[in-house]
Amino acid sequence: MVVGSMIIPKYSDPKTIYTPKGIQFDMLSEHGVNLTYMQAWRAKEKALQFLRGHPADSYNKLPNYLYILEKTYPGSVVKLKKTDDDCFLYVFVAICTSISGWEYCRPVVVIDETFLKSAYKGIMLTTSTMDAAGTILPLAYAVVDLENDTSWKWFFEQFKLAYGERPNMCVVSDRNESILKVTSIVYPGMPHYSCMWHIWTNIRAKFKKRHLKLSELYFAMARSYTLDEFNERMSKTDEIDPRVKVYLYDIGYYRWSRVHATVNKTWTMTSNTAELLNVVTKYARELLIVELLECMRTLLERWTKEKLLKAKGTFTYLGYKFNKELDDNRTLSHKLRVRASTDYIYTVIDGVRRYIVCLENKKCSCGQFQFDELPCPHALAALRQRDESFEEYCSSYYTRANLLHTYEIPVNPLPDESKWNVSQHITEKVVNSPKGGKRQPGRPQKERYKIYDEINSKKYKLVLDNKF
Repeated sequence: MVVGSMIIPKYSDPKTIYTPKGIQFDMLSEHGVNLTYMQAWRAKEKALQFLRGHPADSYNKLPNYLYILEKTYPGSVVKLKKTDDDCFLYVFVAICTSISGWEYCRPVVVIDETFLKSAYKGIMLTTSTMDAAGTILPLAYAVVDLENDTSWKWFFEQFKLAYGERPNMCVVSDRNESILKVTSIVYPGMPHYSCMWHIWTNIRAKFKKRHLKLSELYFAMARSYTLDEFNERMSKTDEIDPRVKVYLYDIGYYRWSRVHATVNKTWTMTSNTAELLNVVTKYARELLIVELLECMRTLLERWTKEKLLKAKGTFTYLGYKFNKELDDNRTLSHKLRVRASTDYIYTVIDGVRRYIVCLENKKCSCGQFQFDELPCPHALAALRQRDESFEEYCSSYYTRANLLHTYEIPVNPLPDESKWNVSQHITEKVVNSPKGGKRQPGRPQKERYKIYDEINSKKYKLVLDNKF
C-alpha cells in the first residue's frame, strides 16, 4: 500500500484486496484498540455529552440566556412558552438588527421548517427575506416541540408582534396546510404563495412518465412576465398531459405564477432563502437548545459584519445582484432600435418584435420592467435615447443606501456566561425538558431519505434566488 511517497510493506501484496475499513480496524487492533464503528460513535457521543453537559441542563439555562439576550439587544423580541408543569414548549427570537433592517427590504417573508437532531426532538422554524444585495437576511427563528396549527399560530403571533404588518406584505413557503391556515388567521387578507420548486416535485411524483418534457415548460410558465406567454406555455403543457393543467388550476395560478400574483414578489419564486439557511445550520441543529440559539445569534453577528463591510465597499448605485442584472440588461439594450412616440412613450424594435415602453408609468409591454422593478433592456434603450440616467426607475429596495441602513445596527457579542448579571426572579425560573420528545438511541439520521425516482431521474438545474 502507498501512503504519500511511503510504501507500507504489510499491505503491498497485490494478490490481497485491502479495504480502507479493514486496514483501519487492523491498525487499531495493533495498538490494543478493537472498537466497532458504533462503539466508536457512542464513545464520541459520550465525550461530547461530558463537555456540553446533560441535555436537560440546557433547558434550565434557557431563561438566563434569553434574559441576557434581551438586555444586550434592546428592541429584540424574545419569547418563551412552557406547559403548566414547566416543560419546554416554544421559544422565539427576533434580534433588533433584523427588526430594524426589515424596514429597508421588500416585505416578502420566506418561511421553512426543519427537524432538530439533538437529544430531544423538536422543530426549528425560520423566516428570512432578501436584502438589497440579493442575499439572505434572517428575520426570526424559533424552536417548537411539534409542527402543528397551535405552534405555527403562536409563531406567527410573535412574528407579528416583532415585525407588524406592512403594505404589499406576502408569505412564500411550501404547501404546508398549517401555514396556509394560520397566516389567514393572524394576517387576514395577506396573500400566501407557494414555492414553485415544491410544486414541481409534486408534479414529478404524480406524472412520472411526462416529467422530462414538462420541466422546462413548467419553470418558464411560472416565470412568465405576460399572460400571452403564460397561456402559450400552458397550452403546450396541456398537449403533453391535460391532467397537469387541472392540477395547477386546483392549486391556484396566483400561488406559483409570477404574472397572476396579486402582490409583486419580484425574484422570490421559491423558498430558497429559508432552505439555504437550513443548509448553513445543518450541524447546529445537532446542538442543545441554548447552544443552537447561540449558534443562530453568532451567525447573524458574522453575517451583519460581513455584509456591512461589503456594502461600504460597494460603489455602485445598486446592490451586487441587481447591479449585475442591470449590466446584463444594458448589454442586451445596445442591439435595439428606438423610436420616440411622445416624451415618455417609446417603440423599441428587437429584431422582428416590437415593444412599447412608458417611462412615466415604469412599464414595458414585455412585462419585465414592472415586475422586476428594474429597467429592462427595452427601457434602458429608451433611456439612452433620452440621455437619462436609470436611478429613478429602480426600486429603492435594491439600492446601496438601503443596504447600509439594513445592517447599520451591529450584533454585538454576548458577555461570557460567568459575567452574566441575571435577576434572581429569572434564575429561579424552571424549564424542564419537553414531554415525550426524547430521541431514540442510536446514530441520528443526517440526510433525508430520497425516493427512487428522485435519485435516478434527470438532475434539474434551478437558479437559486439568493446566495449566503
